[in-house]
Amino acid sequence: TAEAIVEREADYKARFANPFVAASRGYIDDVIMPHSTRRRVARALKNLRGKELSNPWKKHDNIPL
Repeated sequence: TAEAIVEREADYKARFANPFVAASRGYIDDVIMPHSTRRRVARALKNLRGKELSNPWKKHDNIPL
């Protein structure tokens, strides 16, 4: 009936539509709360400011066809 559907939907949302459940199971690394998003992004960009890429030497090149 309709009550059973509503109850099962609430159970599904509590078990699966929750980022904290996914984080506890290891599917995602961290849950970023909305009030700390700007701080987290700024810190990540600050850490990447001086990063230099070191790509490996190319062993082979494309031959002209």
